[in-house]
Amino acid sequence: MREEYMIERQGKRFVLYAGLLEEAHSRGLRSIETELLQVPTAENGQAAIVKAVVRMEDGKFAGIGDASPQNVGRQIAPHIIRMAETRAKARALRDAINVGVTAFEELGGEEAPGERYPAASFSKEEAASGQGGRQAAREENRGELPATRKQLNYLEALVSDVVEDGIGKFEEMVGKPIGELTREEASEWIGRLSGRAA
Repeated sequence: MREEYMIERQGKRFVLYAGLLEEAHSRGLRSIETELLQVPTAENGQAAIVKAVVRMEDGKFAGIGDASPQNVGRQIAPHIIRMAETRAKARALRDAINVGVTAFEELGGEEAPGERYPAASFSKEEAASGQGGRQAAREENRGELPATRKQLNYLEALVSDVVEDGIGKFEEMVGKPIGELTREEASEWIGRLSGRAA
C-alpha cells in the first residue's frame, strides 16, 4: 500500500478507502456490488447496514458495513446509507487484497473522514502554564493553515472518483487551485465528497 494512502491517528495507522480501491484495481478488481440490508428508521436508531461483494480475478470477498448518527461525524450524518456502503466496501476490499489495517472510513464519531479534528485537549500542567490556551488558539486558527499533504492526496482521490471532469472541474467549483485550500476547506470538501463517493 502506498504511503500516501496511510494515515495515523492516536499512534495507530489506518488505510484510506481510496488506497484500497487503487490497490484492488492494480490487482485485477472485476466488480463491487452492494446491497442495502437495513434501511435506517426511527425503530432501529437510524442505522443502515450494507453488504458489499468484491470480485477479483482470484475469487470474491464480502464485507458488512453499518452507519448511524451515533457512529459517524456530524458532516456525514445526512449520508448514513452511503457511509455504510463505503464501510462495507472497505472491509471487503481489505480482505480481497489482504490488508489487515482498518480503513480510516471505518472509524466512528469525530474520527470519520472529513470531520474537523476534536477540540484541543491538554493536561492540568499545560493549563496552569498557559500552554493549553495557546494550543486551543492554534486549533482555532487551524482553518487558516494550508491543507496537509494527506488531506490533498485523499481529496484528489475523491475528486477523481466523484467529479466528472476531475481536478479541473473541482477547482472551477471551488474557485481556486486544490493546492491552495486551507485545512478547514479541505476537511469540508472531503466530508461532502466522501458521501458521494460511497
